[in-house]
Amino acid sequence: MRHLFAPFAFAFCTGLANLSHASDVNGLLSKALEDHSIPAMAVLVIKDGKVEQQAVQGVRALNSSAKASLDDAWHIGSDTKAMTATMIAKLVERGVLSWTAPLSSMLPNVAMHADYRNVTLADLLSHRAGLPPIIDEQKIESYRKDPRSLRAVRAEYTSIALSEKPVAAARQEANYSNSGYLVAAAIAERATNKSYETLMQDEIYGPLGMVIHNADLQTHELLGHKAGKPLSGPESDIPAFFAPAGSTTRLTLQDWAKFAIDQMAGERGKGKILRKESYQFLHTPQGDTPSALGWGIKNGWPKTAPIRMLTHAGSNEYWYALIALAPDFSSGVLVAANAGEDTGVAVAERDLLLSVMADLAEKK
Repeated sequence: MRHLFAPFAFAFCTGLANLSHASDVNGLLSKALEDHSIPAMAVLVIKDGKVEQQAVQGVRALNSSAKASLDDAWHIGSDTKAMTATMIAKLVERGVLSWTAPLSSMLPNVAMHADYRNVTLADLLSHRAGLPPIIDEQKIESYRKDPRSLRAVRAEYTSIALSEKPVAAARQEANYSNSGYLVAAAIAERATNKSYETLMQDEIYGPLGMVIHNADLQTHELLGHKAGKPLSGPESDIPAFFAPAGSTTRLTLQDWAKFAIDQMAGERGKGKILRKESYQFLHTPQGDTPSALGWGIKNGWPKTAPIRMLTHAGSNEYWYALIALAPDFSSGVLVAANAGEDTGVAVAERDLLLSVMADLAEKK
């Protein structure tokens, strides 16, 4: 496990795919799949709050003849963080949790480094708590066969993470941390006496009509790849307890789009999950950073028609997914591939996404 998830802020560039019509998503996919280390890639375009285009090309696994389809489920890695943050926001709206309560009061029985005592949920979800990215990777792997409940494992992980020395002062620069999302989930589980999985189904997936696939991958399904080899079974993902930061979440692009569309509609008071001000808070950069809650914020791109974008990248090393949304004109792009960062997938997805987003920005 070299690193668990791609950071929220992918590198923006001005060099776009060399196509005369950026909206030709099939052409963009064909160009991306010139890299034969990428088995399959899918893209979905949202315009004016509705799905405008979808396309998929490639195969479910290298050396397979089974074609990937629009009905296949894609692993989106850390792009799940925005969903976790939205669930936390729902609990805040109900008064179960608070954005400003200190960790010392939310986890009163957890011994923690003194520098974490005044950290808040907003700090955790914007990567400004000072927490390291993860705890020891061998310890994470040991949880794969742990017989205890996922909730119990998260509680132990939280205790370990909060005992470690911070990598930075709280509420300063953003330092990407998967641990922050595990701690936030453990707080929600303690406050509600429900598992993270139940909370997500009740508060996010169910209300939006999303179907989440989290069982071990079978050989006939769309598979992620490691060093060019398709992965199935229990070793095909990070241990399930890590779900709040981005493991085990696979879904069709259509279901991912339901969440994306709701996030944008929510800013105008038309969301299905939260009040308008809660969506706006989730999408507001914290401090002097580009880090919001579950999102990275990019402003002023492209120069010819600048827009405000919510962005994120996700990978468990065997898949790669990107999302960019422009809430001010209800449009965006979702891209996913069943290849990891040991290929050229990150650059291919970035170029595809930027091409379509530039096209949408010019037409807004």
